[in-house]
Amino acid sequence: MTKRKIHDCLDGCSVESTLQLISGKWKSVLLYHLIFEGAYRYSELQRFIPGVTKRMLSLQLKDLETDGLISRTVIQEKPIAVSYSVTEYGRSLAPVIESMYLWGNSFNSRHLNTQ
Repeated sequence: MTKRKIHDCLDGCSVESTLQLISGKWKSVLLYHLIFEGAYRYSELQRFIPGVTKRMLSLQLKDLETDGLISRTVIQEKPIAVSYSVTEYGRSLAPVIESMYLWGNSFNSRHLNTQ
């Protein structure tokens, strides 16, 4: 299990700590779907993010699980399936992820109207 560095320094380090957990091209998108839409299987998450490779998706999910933000459940059926869901700790990021979503919508709307 990877141990994350905990920042204890000047103002701004708390932002760095947050970014350390949710940075990565797809982590915030994965958290958005799992927080606001519920549990999903690996293949469903892959469909939400067409540009992600299987390797990158696996790495991002593994990081989120290692950091305690999501949980992984093996479903015993044929073929075996894996489902991912957000933990209570991960759910505490809902306001952050929602703010990112709202800001992104505003930016996209403004950007599309100026072209």
